[in-house]
Order: sequence, then structure tokens, then C-alpha cells
Amino acid sequence: MSEQAAPASPSGLLELYDTSVGDVYGYLLTRCHQRSVAEDLTAETFLAAVDALRRDRVLTMTAPWLIGVARHKLVDHWRRQSREERSLRAVGDDVRAEDPWDAHLDAVRARDTLDDLAPQHRAALTLRYLDDLPVPEVAAHLERSVHATEALLVRARTAFRRAYEEADDA
Repeated sequence: MSEQAAPASPSGLLELYDTSVGDVYGYLLTRCHQRSVAEDLTAETFLAAVDALRRDRVLTMTAPWLIGVARHKLVDHWRRQSREERSLRAVGDDVRAEDPWDAHLDAVRARDTLDDLAPQHRAALTLRYLDDLPVPEVAAHLERSVHATEALLVRARTAFRRAYEEADDA
């Protein structure tokens, strides 16, 4: 990832765009696995940067700052997707707690399994295990309490395990 910092100016943002658009797009694509979504979220990320520049909300723009904006855009996307799915059907979650699952996973099958999970489960697992964020930061991104996030992670791991094992049986 580029460590270039750009002053908060239109020309600085253009320079940062040229050096960082690939990093932002790559970050998003590896997490959502859909080119069209990654492209849309990359555009939203840079539009948010333009908005921050116009409102004088940032002094210096860096690639890590843009990745942070992209992370927020991705979480917002998953929230929207979750709300849409909830409006279409009621989802019953198994709240039973289980021990962490230690296993060696097939990366392609794990990614496909993650893509098939409910958006809130996918968001929690991605932020916690792919982005390696601590639970309190995951909770902040998902706008949940730490305890609610821990419970969500338990349910998400359970759903992931079930779907992963079902794919193995198929």
C-alpha cells in the first residue's frame, strides 16, 4: 500500500487517487468478492474524500485514511444489504454459544462460504478475522455494543461452520 500523504487540496487528492485507487479497490474486492460492488464502493470512497475536502474535515489525506473510509463504506453496504434481506424474510439465529472452531480451511471454499452468509455475519467475520480488528473496533464499525458483537461473532462462526461443513458434504 502506498504510504504517500497528500495535502488536503484538490490537486493532492488527484495525486492520491492516482497512487491509491488500486489499493482501495483491491482492499474492497478481497472482502466483497464482487467487482461491481468493489467498483461502486471505491467510487463512494473517493466521493467521501471529496466531500471531506470540501468541508475542511481533513488536513492530510493518506492511503491508510482512504482504506479506513473504504472500510466504513463496505460496512455501510453490508448494513444496507442486511436491512434489505430482513425486509424480505425473517431470519432466526441460533444464539447457542460454542467453542472456537480450529480447522484448516480451503481458502476458495471459505471465501465462497463467507459470501453465502447473511450480511451481518459476513461483516462481523470479515472485520474480525480478515481485517484482524479487535472486538471493540468491530463493535464500533457495526454500531453495536461489545457484548452484542461478541454474540454476533458466535452466531456468525456457527453459521460459517455449518455452511462450510455442508459444502464439504455436497
